[in-house]
Amino acid sequence: MTPGSEPAFDSPWHARAFALAVAENEADRLSWPDWTARLGATLRNCGLSQSLNGGDDYFLAWLDTLESMLVEEGRIERGEIEQVMAELAEAHEFALHEPRNVQHSVGSD
Repeated sequence: MTPGSEPAFDSPWHARAFALAVAENEADRLSWPDWTARLGATLRNCGLSQSLNGGDDYFLAWLDTLESMLVEEGRIERGEIEQVMAELAEAHEFALHEPRNVQHSVGSD
């Protein structure tokens, strides 16, 4: 990233969702034309009730589309992505509250 440029993704999980779809395509487990058609349909459906600005709403649509495709193929169970996201969120929240290399000085009180 060059100085003053915007990050490509608003949140790390957006990048992970994007990378997951790309990895599925590169492994020939996801047809990009099928993916874009399905994502477009999901975005149109979501866009009827909310603004899609490339943030959480947009990437939640990515995950919804990807999950639907993987469920249809029998590769995952419905709700599995949501469960993993909840576990990641919990782990992230825990990590935010972990002490980081705190050094205590030993001295006289």
